[in-house]
Amino acid sequence: MITGHVFIATSLDGFIARKDGAIDWLLSRDDPNENHGYQDFIKDIDGLVMGRGSFEGIAASEPWPYDRPVVVLSKTLASSPVPSHLTDRVRFVDMTPKAAMEMLAMEGWRRVYVDGGQIVQSFIRERLIADMVVTQIPVLIGEGRRLFGSVDSDIPLIHVMTKAFPSGLVQSVYRIET
Repeated sequence: MITGHVFIATSLDGFIARKDGAIDWLLSRDDPNENHGYQDFIKDIDGLVMGRGSFEGIAASEPWPYDRPVVVLSKTLASSPVPSHLTDRVRFVDMTPKAAMEMLAMEGWRRVYVDGGQIVQSFIRERLIADMVVTQIPVLIGEGRRLFGSVDSDIPLIHVMTKAFPSGLVQSVYRIET
């Protein structure tokens, strides 16, 4: 069975990026001496699914930050060619989250890292997320792009653990109740 998993950071006031998509507030708080668990998280992930906004925010990154395949869900990009330096790493598709997960399951994927605010929200609404690691960064940015959006009904979460880091980051792990 294929499952979706989230590993993401928010400002204390619940934003994942500024209105323009900038994450400077997040990058300035990164402490290379702290292990926030990303390597443990990613080791069992088959690939990533993200939205256009997240992709466009990292497309020019050198080196490319992911060593796993990336699927970008986007109506806008689906008819565009993937940048030449990423053709063997990224593909664009115009699919619903459910259809994308069905396609990836047929390809043998078991664990999918779901990244990007709108994509995470749509996967949550369709009950395609098994668990979330949410790290709060001790900064208030006032406005921006929220991690969570509206839902049709309550989505119960099971708190697994919370860990505080010396830098002030607070990381919580939740399972989505089924």
